[in-house]
Amino acid sequence: MKLRVATYNIHKGVSHSPSLRRRATVHEMRQRLHELQADVVFLQEVQGKNSRMAERLQHWPADPQAQYLALDPASGRPFQAVYGLNARYLHGHHGNALLSQFPVLTSENRDFSDHVFERRGVLHCTLQMGSRVVHCFVIHFGLFARSRARQAEALTEWIRAEVPPGAPLLIAGDFNDWQDALSQHLVEALAVHEVLDSARTFPALMPCLRMDRIYVRGFAVESAQVLRGISWARLSDHAPVVADLWLLGDE
Repeated sequence: MKLRVATYNIHKGVSHSPSLRRRATVHEMRQRLHELQADVVFLQEVQGKNSRMAERLQHWPADPQAQYLALDPASGRPFQAVYGLNARYLHGHHGNALLSQFPVLTSENRDFSDHVFERRGVLHCTLQMGSRVVHCFVIHFGLFARSRARQAEALTEWIRAEVPPGAPLLIAGDFNDWQDALSQHLVEALAVHEVLDSARTFPALMPCLRMDRIYVRGFAVESAQVLRGISWARLSDHAPVVADLWLLGDE
């Protein structure tokens, strides 16, 4: 079975214009995401609610962003959306989300916060892909190296405890691992491999840091790329990573 997977930190669906004024990008973002024809999309910094933005910005969607991004009347190809709340504040909350063209069997969101100043979480969903159950983990690790190391170890322990050794695995998101300190640990501990080892995604206008990554197990990689250019840079400060994969062992 062939499928396309993408990961994207959407910067809460808001961008800054050259005049430093905020503008909603979520409408164009929805169009661009559906144009990708992806089957599974891993999203970070997704707003479930933001009453302040709803008051200040014109045409702010009434639906939570995960549900809004999942449905595009123009594409006729709706996703099933799962949202994991990570950070709550007075005017709303945000977290990770998974958009899937495959049936979602289960979902669980765990708090991976390492200290009180950064609220982080990991969303785990299982998808039915043909005859196989595929485990998907949506990642957004912290800004501090020690926090990321502890979060990577917690992720490893979770997967070892709850995911069968031979089960297909997709781990994707914003790892904030610009020093490339976590990759070898994940590869060795979980028998995964990265789809593109030169994926520089931040800042989106001139990407020089490897922040956003996709790791796979039980898949063959046909191709992978970072979507660069001004049209993507005007939507978020991160560039998306897209990979075309083959699920191995599907009957």
